[in-house]
Amino acid sequence: MTRQNARASRTRRSTRLPGWLLPSVIGVLAATLIVASFVLSGDGTDSAQPEEHAPDQPGPTEVQQPESDLTVFETRSEADIFAVGPVDADVAMVVFSDFQCPYCARWHQDTLPTMMQYVDEGKLRIEFRDLAIFGDESEYAVQAIFAAAQQDALMEYQHALFPNGETRQESDLSFEALIALAGELGLDEQQFASDLESETARDVVDEHGAFAASLGVYSTPAFIIGGEPVLGAQPTDVFVDAVEQALQAA
Repeated sequence: MTRQNARASRTRRSTRLPGWLLPSVIGVLAATLIVASFVLSGDGTDSAQPEEHAPDQPGPTEVQQPESDLTVFETRSEADIFAVGPVDADVAMVVFSDFQCPYCARWHQDTLPTMMQYVDEGKLRIEFRDLAIFGDESEYAVQAIFAAAQQDALMEYQHALFPNGETRQESDLSFEALIALAGELGLDEQQFASDLESETARDVVDEHGAFAASLGVYSTPAFIIGGEPVLGAQPTDVFVDAVEQALQAA
């Protein structure tokens, strides 16, 4: 199927959610005020939006936090191929990111290594919900992450898409370039290409987008840490404090 036809088929297709996301979607129906929580803790700095969504002025700095348990949006499923860390870790973090978002790249470089220390200690589980809010190239990158995860290379491919804390050029996010990158990482290029262009990979783009939209997440990066929302590539200490507080409460 050509890319043009793939895009057309996506517009005709209703969004289908995998089994490991269904509990989260059910939770949405009981938590419609969660959208307000992502206007949220902090001033919204260091987060990126598509130009058409960018506000003229910064959002409010003080927002009443809803009394909702956002841990319902954790999958905690062995079937979730976009997650690292034990299913029964004391704390889970849900990460919403776009591979063309410079703030996401900064967070990946500056903060993710510290978060991975908690993962390695078995204290934290990270569930990645890569989004495609910046257009076609972002969609291709999400599909590539799916393909990489099929070969147990989720983190390696993520690192490669954010080299040295930077985003790649659009030309580096074409199908051809993404397949070549898989080869550089030692993955099976033929299998990668098949998974990259599969219907399932295209479904993942829709599923992650629908999940984020249901929560009111339209800018990246955004996070849920131990049930608490955090927006933007804030200093690493903010995330350490959030994880430590969640661990104490667990």
